[in-house]
Amino acid sequence: MTPTPGTPPTGPGRPRRPGRRLGAAAVAALLLAAVPAGAAVSADAATPKSATGPQGQKLTVSATTGLDPAGAKIRVTGEGYGTTSGIYVALCKDNGANRVPSPCLGGADMSGGSKNSQWIVPKGDPYEGELALPFGPGGTFDVEIEIRSEGDGLDCADVPCSVVTRADHRASGDRTQDVRIPVTFAGREPGEPGGEGVDVPAGTVSYKPVAVFTSAGKPLDLLLHPDSKKLYVGADNIPDTADTDERGLYVLNPEDGKAESRITDAPGSTGALRASAAARISGPLPGDGVVYNYPLRGVGSAKAGDTAATGVWLAGSTITDIAPGTAPGTVLVAQGAKLSEIERATGTATRSLTLPGGTQFAADHARGAVWFSDFAAGKLHRVDLASFAVTASFDLPGTDSIAGFTEVDPASGAVWVGVNRSVLVFDATGKPVKTLVGKDLARDAAFDAAGGRAFVAWQDGGDLSDPANDNNGTLTVYDSTDFTPAAKDLSLPGNQTQLGAASLAVEPGGATVFVTSPAEGKITRLTRQVSPLVTQAPADRSVRAGEEVALTARAEGTPEPSVRWQVSTDGSQTWRELDGATEPVLTFTAKSAQDGYRYRAEFRNDVGTTRTAPVTLTVTEATGGDTGGGNGGSGDTTTGGAATGGDGSTGGDSDGDGSDGGTSTGASGSSGGSGSSAGSSGSTVGGGSVGGNTGAGTRSGGSLAATGITVISVTLLAAALLGGGLLIHRRARRRTSGLA
Repeated sequence: MTPTPGTPPTGPGRPRRPGRRLGAAAVAALLLAAVPAGAAVSADAATPKSATGPQGQKLTVSATTGLDPAGAKIRVTGEGYGTTSGIYVALCKDNGANRVPSPCLGGADMSGGSKNSQWIVPKGDPYEGELALPFGPGGTFDVEIEIRSEGDGLDCADVPCSVVTRADHRASGDRTQDVRIPVTFAGREPGEPGGEGVDVPAGTVSYKPVAVFTSAGKPLDLLLHPDSKKLYVGADNIPDTADTDERGLYVLNPEDGKAESRITDAPGSTGALRASAAARISGPLPGDGVVYNYPLRGVGSAKAGDTAATGVWLAGSTITDIAPGTAPGTVLVAQGAKLSEIERATGTATRSLTLPGGTQFAADHARGAVWFSDFAAGKLHRVDLASFAVTASFDLPGTDSIAGFTEVDPASGAVWVGVNRSVLVFDATGKPVKTLVGKDLARDAAFDAAGGRAFVAWQDGGDLSDPANDNNGTLTVYDSTDFTPAAKDLSLPGNQTQLGAASLAVEPGGATVFVTSPAEGKITRLTRQVSPLVTQAPADRSVRAGEEVALTARAEGTPEPSVRWQVSTDGSQTWRELDGATEPVLTFTAKSAQDGYRYRAEFRNDVGTTRTAPVTLTVTEATGGDTGGGNGGSGDTTTGGAATGGDGSTGGDSDGDGSDGGTSTGASGSSGGSGSSAGSSGSTVGGGSVGGNTGAGTRSGGSLAATGITVISVTLLAAALLGGGLLIHRRARRRTSGLA
């Protein structure tokens, strides 16, 4: 990797020099640092490709498949990274989530000018400039690195490889910056992605209820605050608990549903505080807090910890809908068919418009429009926010019964209108583009703009005398571009519309969804899960007896899937699992008896099981005499132990039938066999071999994060060499583009 500076000792009276001396010592001290992999990526194999990190970071790689194995330049960009700590960007062996990758390309670069990796630090960091690039605004970066399929102990034909980011060596235990994107090289793609789903199709997305919150009375509306991440709930009284007043605005911890705060009082018609329900949430306040409507004509605001809301009481009729205004301190309010923009501090209407009819609307500030639904007349009106006038009207078919919702997709401007058991979708110009039909009543919609998903809550009618009702609602998820289902439908038991409409809140990225059931007085927390989807599969192999075989398979899914390797000795008629073969890489020494054996990897998680396509091993007889012994040990880089060259006994089947291929799992390094005079020569960073022509080829434990043992000795050695003047750090100028 690009050299990563540390902190060398300074003698009394010797000032630090954050230039050559710090950089040189740091480079030597961190030669073995590796970059761990992180969040899973989308299953789409197209390029460019993006991945989302645990804190919403977005990593994008310009090309990920068919790369030139001799060398390719790729552009790597990121946004939303922590600006308080540095990160590395590099190509590394991908050992899976929360596991240290090793080795990485470009390990022992002593110049500070490696083109294979980049080090990015916050502005003002001591090492900004010569060794590291600064983050841009909002934790952004845009760099270019040169990668190849093989080098520095890395062979992406045999092991899974990814472009990764991670926190730099000064926060090596911090996993919040970990993101990974798999890459493959032309002619070296190990197999087709996807895999065969056994019980559900590979990559099936579904949502699972994981918690039920009953701490917020009868929930009427939800908002997950984008800054504070708190869950705001507008609530009324539950009818069957009339002895307790449960009205108010609740602030919940979204993880466990515990109420951190509750605001019960708001100014009434006389200005005096009174207990009030929170009917509909308009939107968030900067930092924390929300603006909301409280019955009948109140517009208030409050945040966690407030003892009462501040607000105003409007003249006129009951408020039927509310949304953020066009300027700070204003809100848009519908009082039946009258639309007004109100100053929140005074309650004064700065402008008003009376429409032909209707009660609810959705505001699209990005495109300067308000979409006002008149369900009784079957019309959808577009109001221009600049002129505050109706500019167009469109038909709403089938609106002679139950009105649902009006919402705008912030990404596309498409208008989603819930009507009875349908959702009518119009594009940003008002053109009808899709009708989605459900078995229940469409009651609310929410959008994950980043993920391109639309979520719809459907409620049962609640009248069991109607054959169409079963007292259970449904959550559906759609691709917001082509409107195809994006997840399995989820039944919402007991969620019916008799005592109020359900509402939704979606976490950015769509990993968590909250849905209310007013009739039951509860909020259900749902999490996304994905059945295994194969992202790398093995290919057929032809080897000579005595040669080492490495088969690689990996898959993504939520929860993270486990893997078991299986073998068939009868042409895929029967399969059996290989003992201990539970790692992405299956390694063994081929024997003649294994000719024609077939292998596959099976991935499992709570959602389903997916298998790779079977691959065939062809084994031909070795020529030229003794092969020099078997595999000299697996050399597992995760243990930190040193495995020496074997005597040729390893790699065979213990019972002599060869049916399991003499399996060993994990990353396997080469080692000298008995009778071999050539050991490993030189030093390879992050999982390579260390030593001279010893014949045994002693293996290093590898990466800094993996061992914590061998690194110390090598670091001390490097420091000693630096002190003796034997290692020279050459400062490299960076181009004006910031690329090494």
